[in-house]
Amino acid sequence: MSEQKTLWDYAKYAPRAPLHGHVLVGVDGSDQAVRALDRAVAEAQARYAPLEILHGWPWAKHGAPEAETGERDEPSLVDRAHHVLESAVARVRERAPELDVVATLSPEPAASELVRRGERAALTVVGNRGWGEFTTPLAGSVGLRVAAHCAGPLLVVRGDLADSSYGRPGHETVLVGVADHTDADAARFAFEEAQQCGAHVQILHASTFAALLGSHGPVPAEQLQADLATEIRRADAVPRTAVATVREKFPEVEVQIDTVWGGAAEALVEASRAAGAVVITTHRRHSRGLGRRLGPVAHALLHRAHCPVVLVPAA
Repeated sequence: MSEQKTLWDYAKYAPRAPLHGHVLVGVDGSDQAVRALDRAVAEAQARYAPLEILHGWPWAKHGAPEAETGERDEPSLVDRAHHVLESAVARVRERAPELDVVATLSPEPAASELVRRGERAALTVVGNRGWGEFTTPLAGSVGLRVAAHCAGPLLVVRGDLADSSYGRPGHETVLVGVADHTDADAARFAFEEAQQCGAHVQILHASTFAALLGSHGPVPAEQLQADLATEIRRADAVPRTAVATVREKFPEVEVQIDTVWGGAAEALVEASRAAGAVVITTHRRHSRGLGRRLGPVAHALLHRAHCPVVLVPAA
């Protein structure tokens, strides 16, 4: 008869008090999770911060597992979870032996535990497993649920396999979407990241001719031209004003400010082709029966961006 094991036989992985100011990464043994782990290692190194590797119950919706009895040829779910963490820790030790690493096997669902522990983390990192399989924001993906509820910055690893971190050749841009002054925290995060990896910041502001679209009746050509010039000046001033204070704190970071005409989602998705990461503010909405939902720009980037996406919750 095989030995009976439960989660608590692996005491070194038992849940513990959350760290503070660390990098938190969720792993589940998938290729996407390995990419997220590698990125989390790079982020922890850049911050000189501890790294916490979290694996939550994949079977949490069925309740905590009972001790197994009888003969079995295949590893138990607990054994597999143990192996996921062992493999993750070994990979980190090989790549970054200097890092302080904590590995946690939690009896809670992965999404809720990532949200809870992420409250004290400097950054939470997840892979993009399943992003393209769903059409609604809360349709079962762990990453989407974390994105809809996380209290701190969340990095979702997207893009090509070879481009797992910014600051690499050909990807020396941290892109940040700015609509108004409420995006100051996202801009600050982008500047901090750019400073750490020697990249420059591209500030992108998308605008429409809202004032002109509201006009009624025919407009003389001279007035239309004057209104158009005024609207262009106003739009160009928005991102400069919104990040003025942040720029003063990072004078050594090179900045490029672009204003485009059209939808923000499409503009950011296209600009992400040449970026190492795209950073935006997360503006969440409450929907009856669905809880918190992401805004359309965040949702579009999580499904279609060509590089990692960083979501910074609105203050």
